[in-house]
Amino acid sequence: MSPPVAPAPRLLDRLREAIALRHYSARTEKAYRRWIIRFLRFHGMRHPSELGGAEVTSFLNWLAQERRVSASTQTQALSALLFLYRQVLGLDLPWMTDVVRAPARTKLPVVLSREEVRTVVRRLAGTERLIVLLLYGSGLRLMEALGLRVKDLDFAQSQIVVRGGKGDKDRVTMLPEAVKGELRRHLADGQSAHERAVRRGAGAVTLPHALERKFPNAEREWVWQWVFPARRVGGDSGGGQPRKHHLHPSVVQRAVTAAVREAGLGKRATCHSFRHSFATHLLEDGYDIRTVQELLGHYDVSTTMIYTHVLNRGAFGVRSPADRV
Repeated sequence: MSPPVAPAPRLLDRLREAIALRHYSARTEKAYRRWIIRFLRFHGMRHPSELGGAEVTSFLNWLAQERRVSASTQTQALSALLFLYRQVLGLDLPWMTDVVRAPARTKLPVVLSREEVRTVVRRLAGTERLIVLLLYGSGLRLMEALGLRVKDLDFAQSQIVVRGGKGDKDRVTMLPEAVKGELRRHLADGQSAHERAVRRGAGAVTLPHALERKFPNAEREWVWQWVFPARRVGGDSGGGQPRKHHLHPSVVQRAVTAAVREAGLGKRATCHSFRHSFATHLLEDGYDIRTVQELLGHYDVSTTMIYTHVLNRGAFGVRSPADRV
């Protein structure tokens, strides 16, 4: 009797394996999974091996023409489908010249003035306030701030090491003097709570990639702990013991939304607006754009150039003739 043949892995399981192999983030996996499911539903749940360039083109055209999605949204959908065909199914799609691209719009970022930043920060408290101060004072993205571990903070050199930022790149940015005292107190409280948890046999934290096998005891070491841990201990994705995760972004987002509304700014400011304000205010203070590019972690300086259009000097730095009347 021949041995039983193992069933072929399901499509989404293969997708998860391909993404894990390339160390893509959980957010990328979630986005790709969502777009692939939407693509399959659009074509009546037919297997993607039965579909090809024409079907991908019709789906992307539908997104642009019927759903009127933004150019960035359509590009994300295209990236998910290309990954599915090339990395999961091992197929290569023909060059899709007939794809109707959603029109790209150049949108200026929402930037707060220094007084507006102060107004919003005064309406925040506790951990949320400290995180927002880092977004503004260090130019961090929200997920970069939440993903900080104790070892990433260098108080002596006044710097923060951002690991696995956008594009899976590491970079160094500043640790503001104005944040140090509050951040030290926050860490001291966190270390005391962590030591109590370890004495109870808890205190394990999620670790990146295969570090749990490489450093078996690292999961309970203080240096590997989240700077901003979640208030509840979550389950382990592998079915093991509960582990600490970092604070969920929605906690900070809700606090910022409420503070902006209470401040009555008249701007649709979000957590990311503090990163925009960080860059704009550095340029206002005379720092060169290459320095700002490095601190933000932009791949190309052209991305950083957008902040030159929102400097507090009026449109194009031109004085209106009405001001001379």
